[in-house]
Amino acid sequence: MANYSICGIDCDVCKFKAEQNCKGCNENEGKIFWGKCELYYCNDRKEREHCGKCPQFPCDMLKEWASKENPERIDNLRKLSV
Repeated sequence: MANYSICGIDCDVCKFKAEQNCKGCNENEGKIFWGKCELYYCNDRKEREHCGKCPQFPCDMLKEWASKENPERIDNLRKLSV
């Protein structure tokens, strides 16, 4: 089973796992090697399991992030939400 972040990235295959020794946003409570994750904190405020459970899914912020890196994250979240 995949190890998905709240925004749908599969942390087990993410390049940053090896490059930056990143353990993912769930384990780091949104404090990733590059700073605080806005998506994580938005999700946490709404008390959702992941972004796919949000009524605004997929929101503009998630779409923007997916357009830059890991575009599969939205499809991953759709699979998790069924």
